[in-house]
Amino acid sequence: MAQDRQSDSDSEGSELSDSELQDAFAKGLLKPGLNVVEESEKQYANNVVGLKQCLEDFKQDIQWVERLDMTNDPAADIIAIAEGKSVTQERSDIDPDDDFQREMFFYRQAQATVLDALPRLQRLKIATKRPDDYFAEMAKSDQQMQKIREKMLSKKIAMEKSEKAKQLRALRKYGKKVQVEVIQQRQKEKKAMMTAVKKYQKGLSDKLDFLEGDKVSSKAKNEGGEGSAARIAPQKKGINAKRKFKNDRFGFGGKKSGLKWNTKDSHNDVSSFRSKIAHSKKSGFGKGGRKNANKRPGKRNRQKMKNKAR
Repeated sequence: MAQDRQSDSDSEGSELSDSELQDAFAKGLLKPGLNVVEESEKQYANNVVGLKQCLEDFKQDIQWVERLDMTNDPAADIIAIAEGKSVTQERSDIDPDDDFQREMFFYRQAQATVLDALPRLQRLKIATKRPDDYFAEMAKSDQQMQKIREKMLSKKIAMEKSEKAKQLRALRKYGKKVQVEVIQQRQKEKKAMMTAVKKYQKGLSDKLDFLEGDKVSSKAKNEGGEGSAARIAPQKKGINAKRKFKNDRFGFGGKKSGLKWNTKDSHNDVSSFRSKIAHSKKSGFGKGGRKNANKRPGKRNRQKMKNKAR
């Protein structure tokens, strides 16, 4: 009973202390940094006697035939001997991060073990047999290796897709650049042509080379730019034989109205135009020429002319 009362009093005291702490925290009396947890350093025990005792327990006094353990150095490296390197220098040159050198070191050590163990087994009259194959079970299962192969393949495909996307982006940028250059070249040619036309209209030049510019550029484009596509383009043939027979038999009336209308060819044909005549002050055309040079006389004047003739 006394023990129960003591435990109840301890719990009440702890409850009071908790409530007091809560009140102090609410009033702001508790500040950070007042309570510091000190960590004690870990003590490391070096029990040499116990370690030696465990080692003695592990040892088993059995013959080597039952153990078959070998502790030896790797076999001599023929290449290192040919280069005149010592054993210590040879081992110092091995890079542990180099997979080929590390695996070769393991291979030479296994080779030295075989060379030492086989004569010893023969002295003990123990028969040895070379295995037909050296296949060993892998640490990872076939299913795990299949997953690794699939993951590597997916990474490779993703890298190829990203490379193709980069190439497409580069081609798009190049295409936009070429398109901008073509538009700028066209604007430049148009500006030069408009300047030549204005000079011709003002009489500053009598050359019509700007009219042949489009024909020359289109011809050069067909010969050089389009290449074989322009050469392969079929030429337009004449009138069909059936159409020609019907024209000969029934005649071909055609359109009669609008024969004097301008066409594209007649509009572009300015071979008969002369700037000197058109812009000269003596002629009746253009600025400064005679106005109403061949004007018809009025009705009254015509009547007077008839009366005089009588």
